[in-house]
Amino acid sequence: MSQLSDDVDGGDTGRGAVRQAVILAGGFGSRLCPLTRTRPKTMVEVHGTPILRHQLDWLAESGVEQVVVSTGHLAPVIGDYLASHQMPLRTDVVVEERPLGRGGGLKLASAALDRLDEPWLAVYGDIWTRFSLAGMFAHHRSHAALATVALPRPWLPRGSVDCDERGRVTTLVSRMPPPLRVNGGVYIFDPRVVELLPDEGDHEEATLPRLIQARQLIGYPVDGPWRAINTPRDLDDIERELASGTDDV
Repeated sequence: MSQLSDDVDGGDTGRGAVRQAVILAGGFGSRLCPLTRTRPKTMVEVHGTPILRHQLDWLAESGVEQVVVSTGHLAPVIGDYLASHQMPLRTDVVVEERPLGRGGGLKLASAALDRLDEPWLAVYGDIWTRFSLAGMFAHHRSHAALATVALPRPWLPRGSVDCDERGRVTTLVSRMPPPLRVNGGVYIFDPRVVELLPDEGDHEEATLPRLIQARQLIGYPVDGPWRAINTPRDLDDIERELASGTDDV
């Protein structure tokens, strides 16, 4: 593996958008059962449309020209859907012969990108979001780092409780966002990150700690809509929010 330092040039392409992306869609989605017994998690529908299609529309609107979908569990379902529907951008599929983990899936799929010398996006297949990728890329370029990760606020759709300084409840349901931020499952990677990804295993264990130690992972605060759909309850919550037309979604 290459040596990392805290003064690495992040590979500014001079462009205003990232033109290629990888979507991780190879997991089993066990927490979304029974919805994932016959389809991958990314094919679960949100408001009548698969999560994958929501992501492809968002990426196309943001200037992405090619997406490689890293698949494994029930991969033919994704392939059949892409083949039978008109996509808003070029979409290729890479199938893992055996589970490689998220880091291995990213590394395998990245080899199918057209522009191996340009930055690329990585998106988890269970994320529904609509924040500005142009803003994220500008942030990435301005910091000249090897990687940038989106940092949304965690969603608390069921509300929370506010108390005053004496512990007396003042509000039962608060819509104020919590102060902390989480890994949003959306990254921009410099091409050199590929060699830091494991052939098998999780990049959050093998790659991100190395980038953090080398001061090469930049956070991009996201205040736009963002949801991680991990359980049937998550799905019910976002469906309810979309049906109500809430501005937060």
